Amino acid sequence: MTIEVYDHANELRTLDDFKGKTVVLFFYPKDNTPGCTKEAVGFSEKKDAFDAANVALVGVSKDSVKSHQNFINKYDLKVTLLSDPDIKLISHFDVWKEKKNYGKTYMGIVRTTIVLDESGSVIKRWDNVKVNGHVEDVLAFVTQ
Repeated sequence: MTIEVYDHANELRTLDDFKGKTVVLFFYPKDNTPGCTKEAVGFSEKKDAFDAANVALVGVSKDSVKSHQNFINKYDLKVTLLSDPDIKLISHFDVWKEKKNYGKTYMGIVRTTIVLDESGSVIKRWDNVKVNGHVEDVLAFVTQ
């Protein structure tokens, strides 16, 4: 896939960079918020198990490269984070949706995890992810 976004190291990336590996692409609303932190830390804690299964862990949000760098440093994250402020990847995978919170309606990222096979095809999708137990569910799927 040729949609280009920057990673947390400020390098231009596409999903083609991960060809040959299974990719766990987790879309999350915002760095340094409780659910997003728990999810990113959870994937980081299980990184060795994902690595053993030849799986790349890639988080995506609208946050800036600088925000991603701070998030990684603050929590010692071991995952790749992609910055998508123009919502190119986010829109491509249809995770930019109308949301409601405290009576307000707005557009935002719905927490979603997508697994891509080695050729980049979607093989599994979790929508409206609840963080508790999710990392374990994803790990079980990619190692079955």
